[in-house]
Parts: sequence; C-alpha cells; structure tokens
Amino acid sequence: MDTRHWQRARQSRDHRFDGVFFIAVKSTGIYCRPICPAPTAKEHNVEYFQYAHSAAQAGFRPCIRCRPDSAPGSSAWLGTKTTALRAKQLIDNNFSQGQSCEQLAERLGVTSRYLRRLFSQYFGISVTQYRLFNQCHFAKKLLQETNLPISDIAFAAGFHSIRRFNDAFLNQLHICPSKMRTSVKPVTSTITLKLPFRPPYNWQALRQFLAKRLITPIEWLTDTSYGRSFNTDHCQGQFTATFVEDKHYFSVAIDINEPRLLQPILSNIRRVLDLDADTTMIEEHLECHVSGAFTLTEGLRLPGIWSTFEAGIRAVLGQQVSVTAAHNLVTQLVNELGVTNDERTYFVTPQAVADSDLDFFKMPQARKNALRNLANFCQQHPDCVDLEQWLTLKGIGPWTVNYAKLRGQSQPDILLDGDLGVKKAQANAASFDSEACSPFRSYLTFQLWQQLV
Repeated sequence: MDTRHWQRARQSRDHRFDGVFFIAVKSTGIYCRPICPAPTAKEHNVEYFQYAHSAAQAGFRPCIRCRPDSAPGSSAWLGTKTTALRAKQLIDNNFSQGQSCEQLAERLGVTSRYLRRLFSQYFGISVTQYRLFNQCHFAKKLLQETNLPISDIAFAAGFHSIRRFNDAFLNQLHICPSKMRTSVKPVTSTITLKLPFRPPYNWQALRQFLAKRLITPIEWLTDTSYGRSFNTDHCQGQFTATFVEDKHYFSVAIDINEPRLLQPILSNIRRVLDLDADTTMIEEHLECHVSGAFTLTEGLRLPGIWSTFEAGIRAVLGQQVSVTAAHNLVTQLVNELGVTNDERTYFVTPQAVADSDLDFFKMPQARKNALRNLANFCQQHPDCVDLEQWLTLKGIGPWTVNYAKLRGQSQPDILLDGDLGVKKAQANAASFDSEACSPFRSYLTFQLWQQLV
C-alpha cells in the first residue's frame, strides 16, 4: 500500500486495515488507528506511518480514544522471510526478553552488526529502541485494560525498576503512565484483556474444528468461547477467550501465577487463535491458484495447539486412526498422566510420558516407543524449534513433523498432502496447482479439510 491507498482506507474506516498503518494528525500531535471514531481530520493535517513506533519517533503521542496499542499485529506471514521481520516478531512476542542484541542475532544466525543494519534499513529504528517501544506499548495496554498495580505492570513489561519504567514510558509515548488510568477498576485475580483481529473471522468453523478435538478437562468450549489450562517451565494458569464479533476482538480472561510472564502467554494465545492473519489477502492469493477447483470458506483461521510437544503427542496418537479415535487416545493420556494442581488439570509433561510404560494404551509397542522417544527428546531439548530433528526419532515421520509445524508452530506454508482427508478433498475437487498456493498452503490444508465437513 502507498499513501493513495492509505487515504482511501482512512476515509472508509474499514476494520480490515486496522493495524496495517497508522495516522498522525499534525494539529493535535496524536497518532491513531485508521478505525478511530474521532472526526476525520483534513488531509493536509495528516501524516501516514506504517508502524506505530515510527509515529512515536516523529513526536506524536498515542490516541487515548482508539488506543493504537490495541491494533491487531501486522501479519506474521506476508511471504517475506527477512531476518529483520523474524527479529521483529521475536521482540513482539517477547520471546527475546532478557537477550542482548548479540544473543538475538546469534539466535537468528547473523552478526549483531548486520542485524542492527537490517533493523535500521527496514524499520528506521535500532533494535534496542524498538524493544523499548514494544515494552511501553504493552505496559500501556495493561494500564488501560487491567487493575494490575503499576509496579506489577512495569515488571510484566520487562522493566527492572519503576523509575526506569516511568522514564521510558514518558520518552517513548510522550505521556505519563498515571494518566493512562482513567478509572479505578475492582481488584480481582483474573486479568481481562481485549485481543483484536481483522475481520472476517470464521468463529463457527474454528469452533467446529476444536469441538471434535477438545480434550477435557484441560480445554473447554461454549458457543462463543474457547479456553484451556497451560503449564510452562516458569508459570501456569488458564484462559478463556470470548468471541465478540461486532467489535472484532476476543475478550480474554487470564489467571496466571506469574504476571511477569503475561506477554509471551498472550502472544501464544494470539497464535493459537490465529488473530494476526490477514484472511482477505490470503484468500485472494489462494483463489488465484485454485481457479474455481472448489469454493473457499471465508475467514478461515489456523487452530493452533499450545505447544509443539503437545502437537507432536497428538500427531503420534493420530497416526493412521480416525479423528475420534485420536481424540479418545489423547483424552486417555491426559486422564492417566495429566498434571493436577490447584484443582486444575494440565497437559502431560515430557517427563511424565518418558517415565511411563504406557501400559494403559491398547496399541502397538512401536507407537508407545515413539511417544517416549518424542518425550525424551523434548525433555532434553526444551527450546528446540527445528522440528526436522524429530525425523531422527524412530516412529516419527514427515506427517507427524508437518502436523506439529502446522498446529504447534502455526507455520503458514505446510500442506499435509500425506493426510487422508486432504487426499480425499483433492480427489473431489478439480485439478489445481497446490505448489502455487505457497506461502499459504497451511490455509489451503484447512480449506481442503473444510470441504469434508
């Protein structure tokens, strides 16, 4: 998009452009989302910015009415695989918290000097400045939507002192943190936040998919909400995300025992619900290449699984059996080995699976061994992101790895062409070039599955 497109999008106030760009008004010194309900400013008073941090660097402060910090994140998969975008995504999701620029660069396989140059080239800002802006934006969201004390918010946003937080917030957003609190909210242990998305969002299709695979008691589902418990190495809790269609967001209620780790938990919820996908753009791309071979379902999202380990376990138990049979096996595993704490049940840990003989399963010993092999690997390599390494494990094949990539990592370009359902849907459709659907073949996979509903 260029300035001409931004002008039309601003005038339309279309929610599909929310978060794609930001509008700064010279006469007020404020920057807004394109859907801001404030009266439309005259064009000669307007500047356009692709990123919120660019508007802040130019001296504009965030609008309190439309709150730019609440805009959906820009799509994580636009077909561009640059190192700069990968670094930006890691910072956005708080996966690089506590890491220096050198450590972040090492994780990406480049030098810190090259990473700094890329960041400056693509985003016009240094890595450190962007990380600081991201921390302040997250803190602003917590200030306006939760009742957390300011000290807890400062630490949750990654700051190590209140003084540093106050100074950074004022310098980055040109407003004091205390002014973000417009009302006093009742004190509760549950944190409730709004996680927006760009429409359309096909909640019914997502709900139908999840309902067939729901594992109680670690997951729950209603007509308008999905929730689950989560247990990581550093925190545990649960969330319930309620779909608010007319407002284009999920209202997410979170109980967490360690608020400092709230940001990566929220990022994972966004991934599980696939809130950052631009489905309009994705479907336009797919439509060009399926060429009427079958009818696309509008607003289809990728239903994520909380972790790659859980996705791998579900995939192994789903090998060569029906969805119902796989669901029953996963439920049995959770009932036998799931962790129960504070009246909550959590998904099984790698250690629990590795240490069990799995005699409660009526299945071939080879599949039990595959489960333990995967559990042992994940226990020894908890931070492994290259799932191709799973192929060295006996009993783990390409379908299992690709399923874990598709739902455990939400990779956008995974076509499960070895899946029986995908083969059946392809056979029922007219011929088309699936390779040309890259880089959105994960969405193609779900579109094909949807043909079988």
